[in-house]
Amino acid sequence: MQPPVREPVTACVALGANLGDARKAVLQTFEALNNLPGTRLKGRSRLYRSAPHEAQGPDFVNAVAQLETSLSAPDLLDALQALEAQAGRERPYVNAPRTLDLDLILYGQSRIDSPRLQVPHPRWRERAFVVLPLADVWPDQVSAQDRARVANQPIEVIPEDKACPFGFVADFAADHQVVTCRALSCGEGR
Repeated sequence: MQPPVREPVTACVALGANLGDARKAVLQTFEALNNLPGTRLKGRSRLYRSAPHEAQGPDFVNAVAQLETSLSAPDLLDALQALEAQAGRERPYVNAPRTLDLDLILYGQSRIDSPRLQVPHPRWRERAFVVLPLADVWPDQVSAQDRARVANQPIEVIPEDKACPFGFVADFAADHQVVTCRALSCGEGR
């Protein structure tokens, strides 16, 4: 007997990387998120560059992915941690530089407070590298107060060639939602 099918939930995942080819890691992760069971990529933010927050190392490449998923929040967290491990994420100390960092920021309207998972993420409103990309994909979740709270944090949009996950090109609507995502043709893009 198969488990009952869950109603899809809109979830938001913050992506960050500051080791190796961070831009490529973030772009490839959009595709990986779209390929998770019962999950599809509804939208993705622009890429941003920010200095490490309470951490060391090179600047981060940051983004937010908006997903529609039938995975439970704990199952989605497991999937995110598996993607981090596949990308070579190590945790030698708190806030160490990372090949990939994935944080579950929002899971529908759910409020979860367990030792393993807190949703909404307890510090997302304190971080420009989450607030601004989240505003790209789900502006109703970001208030003027949220923006003002992070206004003094240095962050910049990374110019893109409208790149979708690595090896793909996305066509975007004005609100940064992915309209189509197609394979690169010879000579196109990069």
